Amino acid sequence: MFVTTLSILLLIIFSILSGLHFYWLFGGVWGLSKSIPTKNNKELVLKISKVATLIVAIVLGLVGLLYFSKLEFINFHYTHWMLDYSYWIIPIIFILRAVGDFNYVGIFKKIKDTEFAKADSKIVIPLCLIIGICGVTIQLLLEN
Repeated sequence: MFVTTLSILLLIIFSILSGLHFYWLFGGVWGLSKSIPTKNNKELVLKISKVATLIVAIVLGLVGLLYFSKLEFINFHYTHWMLDYSYWIIPIIFILRAVGDFNYVGIFKKIKDTEFAKADSKIVIPLCLIIGICGVTIQLLLEN
């Protein structure tokens, strides 16, 4: 039952994140200024292309479907080892994102006073930790 609850939570989170990226892809601006790291002078650290935004939106949606498959409503026809590795790799990626690059993103970032950095600390880092902890918990519970 707990695995089901965590899987539903991750499905919802990844669906919302995917939808947000599709929103940005099609011209939405809400939250966009807080989603890309900036230097102290507000200069963007990265230039994110529409193609990159599309890829992220699709991947986040697919990850949501992957956790939906944990509910056994759908069955992916992949090799078993592929799914097993995916279910470990995904939470590890989000935990690493929470830790960050030690400069612009994550718990140990140096630049902390930009609009992005504040949103990163209040929203993104906790969300990444929730995703990572939920994903690892699901795997540990299923292995027992």
